[in-house]
Amino acid sequence: MDMSQTISVEGMTCEHCEQTVEEALKEVDGVTSATADRDSESATVEGTAESDDLVTVVEDAGYDAST
Repeated sequence: MDMSQTISVEGMTCEHCEQTVEEALKEVDGVTSATADRDSESATVEGTAESDDLVTVVEDAGYDAST
């Protein structure tokens, strides 16, 4: 069953940053949608992915992330 998770993402400064984070998250197995918001310094993800996997891909994309 899909669930919604929100992770903290620091370092996004523009729309391109949001797109980079969203694209990285969508590559994770089990993610059905992802939305990043630089103003709230967070990303909301729908799907069945593990939160640790989400944090890892965001960090690999160059941003600080945590659950």
